Amino acid sequence: MLSSPETATDTTYCQELNWDTVPHPPYSPDIAPSDYHLFRPLKLFLKEKRFAKYEDLKITVFDFFDSQSAEFWKKGIDDLPE
Repeated sequence: MLSSPETATDTTYCQELNWDTVPHPPYSPDIAPSDYHLFRPLKLFLKEKRFAKYEDLKITVFDFFDSQSAEFWKKGIDDLPE
């Protein structure tokens, strides 16, 4: 399966920023079940927020992770496929 032009552009941009990219394993859905528990709430948390600096985004994401209860993390682990 070929990547879309948008994916290629995004990947190139990440490389220009010297960000490490990690490819999805073959036959992976766009978002893996293990990612869904974590990234959907993060996406909702970040919705409509804007950041002038990368560091501000980074601090906000860390604050989000730190604010999650132990139950949030336990549920994410318990929901992983066996």
